[in-house]
Amino acid sequence: MAQFLALVQSNMALAIGMIIGLGALGACVGIGIMGSKFLESAARQPELIPQLQKFMFLLAGLIDAAFLIGVGIAMFFAFANPLLSVIK
Repeated sequence: MAQFLALVQSNMALAIGMIIGLGALGACVGIGIMGSKFLESAARQPELIPQLQKFMFLLAGLIDAAFLIGVGIAMFFAFANPLLSVIK
């Protein structure tokens, strides 16, 4: 039983690392692509910069919010793991 508990905890640590790491990677790539597209469109039509900038900041917030939701779920599994209460 102790070995199974240790196995669950170690796999959960790996899963938490993957959730946070891949979420951060995805958010960084998403914001990078969005920023490059904003600069391309601003160079083509400079008169639309205020409107495009508004949408860019809105999307940046949504991308970061999706990553932070993943971090919150990972922290839930790190500190209040429901799997450990079932095993005991």
